[in-house]
Amino acid sequence: MQTQRQVGSSPASPLLPVTLLARPALPAFAGRSAFSESLHNTDPSGRSVMGVRGLQGFVASSCPHVCTTVNFKELAEQHQSKHPGCTPTIVVDAMCCLRYWYTPESWVCGGQWKEYFSVLRDFVRTFTDVGIKLVFFFDGMVEKEKRDVWVKRRLKNNREIARIFHYIKTHREQPSRSMFFIPSGLAIFTRFALKTLGQETLCSLQEADYEVASYGLQNNCLGILGEDTDYLIYDSCPYFSISELCLDSLSTVMLCREKLCASLGLCLADLPLLACLLGNDVVPEGMFETFRYKCLSFYTSVKENCDRRGNVILAVADHIAKVLRLYQGEKKLEEMLPLGPNKALFYKGMASYLLPGQKSPWISPKAKAITTLDKQIISVSSDPESKQGSPESSDPESKQGSPESTDSGSKQGSPESTDSGSKQGSPVCTDPESKQESPMCTDPESKQEDPMCTDPESKQEVPMCTDPEFKEEDPMNMEPEIKRQVTMVSDTEILKVARAQHVQAESYLVYNIMASGEIECSNTLEDALDQALPSQAFVYRPVRQRVYSLLLAGGHDGASCPPVQEWFVYSGNPLTHPDLVRPLQMSLPGGTPSLKLLWLNHEPGTQARRVEVLLACFDLSSSSEELQAVESPFQGLCCLLAYLFVQVDTLCLEDLHAFIAQALCLPGKSAGHLADVQLDRVDPRAVQLGSLLVRGLTMLLLVNSACGFPWSTSDLMPWNVFDGKLFHEKYLQTEKGYTVEALVEQNRARLTQFHQLKSVVCKACLREDRRIASRQLWQPLHSGRRGRPGSGAHRTSFGNSRSDQGQHWREQGPGSRQQEPDPWRRGSSSGWSN
Repeated sequence: MQTQRQVGSSPASPLLPVTLLARPALPAFAGRSAFSESLHNTDPSGRSVMGVRGLQGFVASSCPHVCTTVNFKELAEQHQSKHPGCTPTIVVDAMCCLRYWYTPESWVCGGQWKEYFSVLRDFVRTFTDVGIKLVFFFDGMVEKEKRDVWVKRRLKNNREIARIFHYIKTHREQPSRSMFFIPSGLAIFTRFALKTLGQETLCSLQEADYEVASYGLQNNCLGILGEDTDYLIYDSCPYFSISELCLDSLSTVMLCREKLCASLGLCLADLPLLACLLGNDVVPEGMFETFRYKCLSFYTSVKENCDRRGNVILAVADHIAKVLRLYQGEKKLEEMLPLGPNKALFYKGMASYLLPGQKSPWISPKAKAITTLDKQIISVSSDPESKQGSPESSDPESKQGSPESTDSGSKQGSPESTDSGSKQGSPVCTDPESKQESPMCTDPESKQEDPMCTDPESKQEVPMCTDPEFKEEDPMNMEPEIKRQVTMVSDTEILKVARAQHVQAESYLVYNIMASGEIECSNTLEDALDQALPSQAFVYRPVRQRVYSLLLAGGHDGASCPPVQEWFVYSGNPLTHPDLVRPLQMSLPGGTPSLKLLWLNHEPGTQARRVEVLLACFDLSSSSEELQAVESPFQGLCCLLAYLFVQVDTLCLEDLHAFIAQALCLPGKSAGHLADVQLDRVDPRAVQLGSLLVRGLTMLLLVNSACGFPWSTSDLMPWNVFDGKLFHEKYLQTEKGYTVEALVEQNRARLTQFHQLKSVVCKACLREDRRIASRQLWQPLHSGRRGRPGSGAHRTSFGNSRSDQGQHWREQGPGSRQQEPDPWRRGSSSGWSN
């Protein structure tokens, strides 16, 4: 078992193309420079362009006829003539589109959210104007088998971020687009932006690309819009490239499966086998490296115009067509391939491409049994009387692929893999303080089924729970990635509500916590060399701990809850295993209310209770009256700022001024005006502060979701309260000594609001003995502090309340790196918090 840290307490024929041309050099997204190649790089949101190793490059260089120029307006007209009364629908793999959508010039300062929202609005309007409906899918969670690849990308991203900060410090400006790193929270806020724009937006419960392909097939969609070569393998509706989309003309490239098969001498049913032999998101590339080499050695039609990888693809396809298919029926596939101990993983890889109702000639009845997956849901109970053991199991998954550029050294974890880095411990663990094991027991009410599923038009129900004496199902007739799910709560009614909100992209992380007890957060633009500002992973951990108590304790003592596995990226974390983070009980009059009260009760007074719990999650109950008096949309911002300034002592008065001033000036500025803002320079500290605030807004989303939505979700959206470049401008102005009047641009109404909001935040801080000092007073006392190793100032407490001593944030990371005592930490004689 992997070591973990305990922290604190039927084939679908594609539509005929409009024009039969070789792959063209289409203009890029309106108004932007072409950088479609960057779409194939790792996406910091956690997902990247994925699929079959080398297939994208092979198609582009050796089979250009597979790519055909099409026009969506003409395709929609053809579709309507063939299907009267049916709205042409495109299902969009949103995670593949984030880089395409984010066109604002500034990206390093924390996000140009108003500009970005405008881009999304134009994108949606362009399709709806020609009668095309869009359905957007987002990744819902990272599956365990993909964790190794996820970790490898996160560590790679850390190196990229270090380069970005080095560039900023050297040149005092934003790097070029070649170093582009999407702003923190982009995927999360894109979901809510699309919902605000009236779009159907769904969040996956399993493989995101599997759900996209399934939806496209079952709903007779016009096609799939994305950037993932797996969509060439799925036998679904046509696949269109987002990177080649010209929004002005609505033209793009369609990649045709039939033409790919013709080029390779294969049929559609052979493509999943080809994908697994080449290496894909399930089968590690290195698993068949020797086999591919042998295929290449015997291949006699090597093309001089192909690179080695292209010839390997041709050689493997030739072997399938001339050897494997020749003996098919006489020999089992495992007798013709060197599967060895990886048999189950290999068949799982092939089954992962089979959509509901589809079968494969390459999967024998015996292999079907191997790929049959248990749909039973088991709940983790904190009932000390429960005597049942804890079978090993996995949570529902969402397929996160790897880019075709992923090197062969990347190994994905599997039950058969010997890669120790891929193994995760059982979510059931022993509390080192109580030494009492948190047992996993079968929910006695688990026979109820959840009628809600991702496909709103699909009539197939995905059971929420099944009888423990379940019958094995034919994997060809089920969604292959739904596994035995470990749930952290036993209340099926509440779990159904959480699941529905997750699927409809209305909540954030709540279902992941309740269903699997595991969450992750990707990279943030944080300077690893400047330790005066702690990582957002630590700053907001106490908030998450209180949310865990709310979601998992069922109104009881949070100490009896099992810890939550956190995969958060921060400096020094090798991500070899998750942090095990215990829930932190809140101090509320009458105790913590149940989720049924917060989520399902509509009686008078419940709304006030929801707000009370939300503020308790941020440990701001004593400031409830002042915070609730703040007008929208600044309530959430003030709550967040009060929490931040109490937690992080290196934040100064000028930082607060910049945050408040930019929020007040933002409503009066158009997206175009914000795009025209020019910065004198880029400051690395301001870059990190922008990311820190945006991550805080995602935490507000989590808390608001967990508490039953006491605040309007729209008030928590960054395009209403934050603009990265505008904040950066205000930050630089405060460094120059601008007055408050100048910061709010000589607007009397804003000036009044400024003092009101500042007063609310400062009073909340004073209640926690935190006096926010000016930078001018701070710098002489703390010169040399920023950048000094081990000098972080952070007051996160992991055991009880913030008033307790707690652990120093730099001691909470992997390996508990020991640092010298920090004389600048709150409570010292530094004079910082007099």
